[in-house]
Amino acid sequence: MSLSTPPRLRVRSLAVDVAGDLLSRVPDETDPRDVVAWLREGDGLIGWGRAAVVQTRGAERFAAAEAWWDELRAAAVVDDDIRLPGSGLVAFGSFAFDDGSGDPSVLVVPQMLIGRRDGLAWVTQVVGADEPWPAEHPSELLARTNPLLDRLDPVVEGEGTVPPDEWPGVITRAIGRIDSGEVDKVVLARDVQVRHRDGDVVRVAPVLQRLSTRYAATWTFAVDGLLGATPEMLVRLQGGRARSRVLAGTIRRGNGAPAGATSPAGELPHTDPDHPVDPRLRLVSSEKDLEEHAYAVRSVAEALRPHCDDLHVPEAPYVLELPDVYHLASDITGTMASGATSLRLAAALHPSAAVCGTPTEVAFRVIAELEGMDRGRYAGPVGWVDGGGDGDWGIALRCGELAPDRHSLRIFAGGGIVAASDPQAELAETEVKLTAMRHALGLL
Repeated sequence: MSLSTPPRLRVRSLAVDVAGDLLSRVPDETDPRDVVAWLREGDGLIGWGRAAVVQTRGAERFAAAEAWWDELRAAAVVDDDIRLPGSGLVAFGSFAFDDGSGDPSVLVVPQMLIGRRDGLAWVTQVVGADEPWPAEHPSELLARTNPLLDRLDPVVEGEGTVPPDEWPGVITRAIGRIDSGEVDKVVLARDVQVRHRDGDVVRVAPVLQRLSTRYAATWTFAVDGLLGATPEMLVRLQGGRARSRVLAGTIRRGNGAPAGATSPAGELPHTDPDHPVDPRLRLVSSEKDLEEHAYAVRSVAEALRPHCDDLHVPEAPYVLELPDVYHLASDITGTMASGATSLRLAAALHPSAAVCGTPTEVAFRVIAELEGMDRGRYAGPVGWVDGGGDGDWGIALRCGELAPDRHSLRIFAGGGIVAASDPQAELAETEVKLTAMRHALGLL
């Protein structure tokens, strides 16, 4: 893959005082595809503009992107006294799920980036090597807030590639492939079309604001028109330590209790009157969900093992609580030994059994045959990498992708299918997972 030479950049990170919602600093006139975000519990990174961008495709999309990034960061002149993860030179990326996707993968360096972490805040500005710094000081820019942040665009929902009443039939065919011994597990997803009712551009900042508020314990993201709130950290690399959070196995919450990550040993929420057994206990004793989870944990551990010493793989999962669902979760950690960047680790981990299946190659083929759609960047790695190679990469779940015209988007949801799966229950699971984006868009 031949890519153009990246530009030579100057980068400076300055300490500032940023109170309140970071998203309120995004100018309303910003092109929605130029907004980048990585937020959790009110902190993180939010930026806009494009100082540099590269698109890659095919089986070499990760390697080509990293080669471009290595060349760009080697030539950049960086002034960074903050020296925290996410300060200095940072690129945001999202990658197509499938080698054959028609959707390009992308790395983008924003012109303006606001970061906040552990009570400290900073602004990073990026210009070309021969360009002057912006005339306004960052503190002047941050004094302005977006008055339209809470105003959602009117949107309407239409059918996706496969109508809901046909989805159980797709699941039945997948179970047949599993029963025949062709594949052990396959993850299938469906899409739903959403468009602006008046034909205008769909703004992303209000959608991100609702996601980050309702799903604060997840990672709210935006890269090149892909936006969502993922509960699954594919890999975090900081200070030589790697961590991956694996989610597989899901059950609907029946009581609307507040969200938060806990273990099965924690205090139990009120039970659903229709299901007297607490749903968390049903989840941790479900043979189907435990089997699905075990496949996912095994695939991540096998991918991390060549890169890490003292890899710790939990013996049993815990329960992660989100506003709409419970997930079985496992956090895998290790000390880096290979010198790989966070981007290279993300490439090594993709796709895990949590979003593809087992065996991987066979699951890929079954997905292509049964889903009937190009996933684009749904279920691919999404996140950021800094100039030292550290960064966060999640899996693009609970998300939507803007169309090139910015007037519509596809939202996605999927689930892992094993021999014990029930087709109607799998349809219900996708409906629950679509709740995040429907709520964020004002459809619920």
